[in-house]
Amino acid sequence: MNALGKIKWGIVGAGQIARRFAQGLAHVSDARIARVWSRRAETVDAFVHRFGGEACTHFEDLLTSDVDAVYIATLNDSHADYARAALAAGKHVLCEKPATLNRQQLEAVLETARASRRLFMEAMKPPFFPLYRKLREHLSNEPIGPVGLVRAGCSVANVPPDHPSFSLEQGGGALLDIGIYEMFLAVDWLGAPVDVQTFGRLGSSGVDTFASVHSRHEAGIAQLFCGLDLDGKGDALLAGPAGHVTIHEKWWNPVRATVSYVDGRSVELNEPFEGGGLNYETAHFCGLIRDGMLESPIMTHAKSLQMISMTDAARAALGLKFLGE
Repeated sequence: MNALGKIKWGIVGAGQIARRFAQGLAHVSDARIARVWSRRAETVDAFVHRFGGEACTHFEDLLTSDVDAVYIATLNDSHADYARAALAAGKHVLCEKPATLNRQQLEAVLETARASRRLFMEAMKPPFFPLYRKLREHLSNEPIGPVGLVRAGCSVANVPPDHPSFSLEQGGGALLDIGIYEMFLAVDWLGAPVDVQTFGRLGSSGVDTFASVHSRHEAGIAQLFCGLDLDGKGDALLAGPAGHVTIHEKWWNPVRATVSYVDGRSVELNEPFEGGGLNYETAHFCGLIRDGMLESPIMTHAKSLQMISMTDAARAALGLKFLGE
């Protein structure tokens, strides 16, 4: 890669999240779309017509091209295979959440990344938003004390019945599609999980349609929920001994937070975002490539492993297994 040139991206998948990535990439000055591949040629043609880049007929064509990095935007069941193939081909990989279906798959991906000496990061967007960064800065200067409780959740009641979230074969379910965000919030503020307890239910297709997860971590307790059949979009709470933080709806695309202190003070934080929000994680990833980094100091491999370990434990409690597990 020319250190002074734009980072060339290859995109695997051409659906909704790939389009959001492309929209965000327009706000990243040192990057551009170079190649696009999907199993459906017609979606690739429409994608490159709108966003640019060159359509690839085969996945291998993208891997043997001169792209520097690959963004994996396919359904959950194929993340691990595409990630390992791209890393083995010498490409840096930004993989849409969840990085893999389970911890075993993620460990294999990370081993390939280490062997290939390439950067791998799970595309977990919240910590890169301006509001989240501003909140971290504010609490560093005006702390509420160590965060000991994280409460967060989201449940979406109007998901179409033919949506991949309901597909067992494609690794669907509320825990991996929605709950993984809450798992991030928990481990980001409370550290590694020590114990995970889960109540929930499986739908007719075999995936979890609602889950309530209570977890004990190194530094506190988390109360989390996710669902596909109830309307429960909401905010998030971070509680400490000297106050608490409310990250207002939608907390996973954070714009506004209120910091309330036990002495009666209240601080409002407002930080709008641009480009749909995915551009911030992408800009961070591009910076890591330019700096020769193999792991993000913000979205670390350890956090991804902790998050997927939580979903593994929650699925085990509900009796949910994917194909091949």
